[in-house]
Amino acid sequence: MFDKILIANRGEIALRILRACKELGISTVAVHSTADADAMHVRLADESVCIGPPPSKDSYLNVPALLAACEITGADAVHPGYGFLSENARFAEILGEHNLHFIGPKAEHIRLMGDKIEAKKTARRLGIPVVPGSDGAVAPGDDAMAIAKEIGFPVLVKAAAGGGGRGMKVAQTAQDLALALSTAANEAKSAFGDASVYLEKYLQKPRHIEIQVLGDGRGGAIHLGERDCSLQRRHQKVWEEGPSPALDAAQRNRIGGIVAKAMQEMKYLGVGTVEFLYEDGEFYFIEMNTRIQVEHPVTEMITGIDLVLEQIRIAAGGDLPATQDQVQINGHAIECRVNAENPVTFRPSPGKILQYHPPGGLGVRIDSAVYQGYVIPPYYDSLVGKLIVHGKTRAECLMRLRRALDEMVVEGIETTLPLFRALVRETDIIDGDYHIHWLEQYLAGQTAN
Repeated sequence: MFDKILIANRGEIALRILRACKELGISTVAVHSTADADAMHVRLADESVCIGPPPSKDSYLNVPALLAACEITGADAVHPGYGFLSENARFAEILGEHNLHFIGPKAEHIRLMGDKIEAKKTARRLGIPVVPGSDGAVAPGDDAMAIAKEIGFPVLVKAAAGGGGRGMKVAQTAQDLALALSTAANEAKSAFGDASVYLEKYLQKPRHIEIQVLGDGRGGAIHLGERDCSLQRRHQKVWEEGPSPALDAAQRNRIGGIVAKAMQEMKYLGVGTVEFLYEDGEFYFIEMNTRIQVEHPVTEMITGIDLVLEQIRIAAGGDLPATQDQVQINGHAIECRVNAENPVTFRPSPGKILQYHPPGGLGVRIDSAVYQGYVIPPYYDSLVGKLIVHGKTRAECLMRLRRALDEMVVEGIETTLPLFRALVRETDIIDGDYHIHWLEQYLAGQTAN
């Protein structure tokens, strides 16, 4: 086992990693920008190192500063959390070159799955169903129109190196295609430094289903069920739940088995999430995230498996925590991402938290690094915390979530709590009858009214 882990992140995920380390008896090093000097993970870590000024490029993305922090503290491993350097293959390689362990997948798998075109080719080779689309990037000289017509309109133009909805445009008709291609390419170049785009069939009302996997890097891998992440705004997940209201046990076992078998063949190491669009009983691979997910607590609540702790154990050479037959899905869990944003316009609302009261009670969990008097800085994401609720049934879970949302108090800044209090009372949400466009249609209707 590792002696000392440097946590190369901030906010709630840094605190989540720190807690897992403490339960494993591992010493921790917190790194922070000058803006995060008073952060909770900095206060609770065994050691802390300031690695630069507020901008991420000068601190949390500053690889030389992170290496220096490892050297001066004697850390022998680095946990990247999510975001920042968590899916940077070169960072993982650099750590290895300095005899430091990267708590995450092999660099080759990060690089492979970070390229959306190669990831799709790999998925197809491994027997994972994929969305119909172009075989690779669509070059300017290619007959994009012929490819689009073969797929069938509407089509989705996507950045090959993209994520988070950037470099993604829909062409509803042939007349829309040229503009969608140029706009997506320009966005991709600006956001990722790579203008490559490819085409996929645009599904009308799919759900977003993701399968949580865990591999030992030696050919052993299991799946831990699915999460339904269909409630999204601008391709950003807002509400996640598991199991999905749209799947039954047979569908879960079928797609889970396909994914686990693929991970075994890859000899995948650590945690990962294989993401699908699901429509009319069919699954279509869209991407794989080679890191811990923001919504991982949903899976933890329904399986009882501590994903972050197991991620660390497996990175140190440990075995999988269970066989596939031993994995049991118990009850239902829902996560709401409470952000420091206006609940109508979604304008960021950084500032000082004057009052803070997290909800409690059986089956209620808060993953947050804020406290009363904490100042949410304007430099990073606006997450206040994740409210995760578990119940024996989905109906019980929804009622518990309603109660917990009404209990939660965050004053001094605007938050998205009012949005969730409204959503949990919507008939479509209660019935589990929603898709990836539902929330934006709902918000458009609220604005019009």
